Amino acid sequence: MSGQAVEAVVEGKRLSLSNLDKVLYPATGFTKAQVIDYYMRIGPALLPHLRGRALTLKRYPNGVEGEFFYEKACPAFRPDWMRVARLWSDSSKREIPFCLCDDLPTLTWLANLATLELHPSLALAADPSRPTCVAFDLDPGPPAGIVECCHVALWLRELLEPLGLQAFAKTSGAKGMQVYLPLNTPVTYEQTKPFAKAVAELLSQQHRAAVVSNMRKDLRAGKVLIDWSQNSEHKTTVAVYSLRARPQPTASTPVSWDEVARVAESGEGDALVFEAGAVIERVQSRGDLFAPVATLEQGLPPLG
Repeated sequence: MSGQAVEAVVEGKRLSLSNLDKVLYPATGFTKAQVIDYYMRIGPALLPHLRGRALTLKRYPNGVEGEFFYEKACPAFRPDWMRVARLWSDSSKREIPFCLCDDLPTLTWLANLATLELHPSLALAADPSRPTCVAFDLDPGPPAGIVECCHVALWLRELLEPLGLQAFAKTSGAKGMQVYLPLNTPVTYEQTKPFAKAVAELLSQQHRAAVVSNMRKDLRAGKVLIDWSQNSEHKTTVAVYSLRARPQPTASTPVSWDEVARVAESGEGDALVFEAGAVIERVQSRGDLFAPVATLEQGLPPLG
């Protein structure tokens, strides 16, 4: 029955999983049990991208058609073995105990809270002012969509490659894409944010009909916003492999540059829509295409 809890042991940690037959994605009948199963199976690929990072939870206790809320402070009823990072919040004028999702028991516990979306910091909690990457969030303004994002992602790659920099693309799992530039070298947001802004402005100048770097919503129609502002200590970007609160249980999915190029050429954006089961199959057959983002060391070139 939906109200009954099931006891489970995950890597030696005892968990109580509740309401497993509750439907969280009504359009497809995808249940809470399936959400938990997805996160447990994708965990080995996902956890390296979450480990050690302050995590903001986006919870949907009544499913994707119900009300949701963001939760920065890790719930007080968390297990005593679960790690947190206490970080100062300028806006709240207090320390906030953020969840650290470092292992499979923690990930399973969070999934049991109907945490459909995981939004980690770009920095490790041990040094929150030093991001490990630059994130370019590609947000299409209708009627632009993921096909137009693919064109912009390729332009981004072409701009970065002559600088000797490798970038990696993933779908947002919703309507857009993100391109990550792994650094994993000592930098601060005071360096990465101006760099991201300069790149966005350059591409908006080179491709005025397709790209915008200004945040004004009235400029976005039919264009792709390169949101450089995500590179901030107090912002988060949806994690790779995170589910999204869409009608279908889609997930933010790493894609190869060949796949991006094929969609840009064919115009078949549906080729980059991946639901939970397909994401697991991709990882099983191709590994984690986003793995270098967690490890690859690259220096950020100076501006000017």
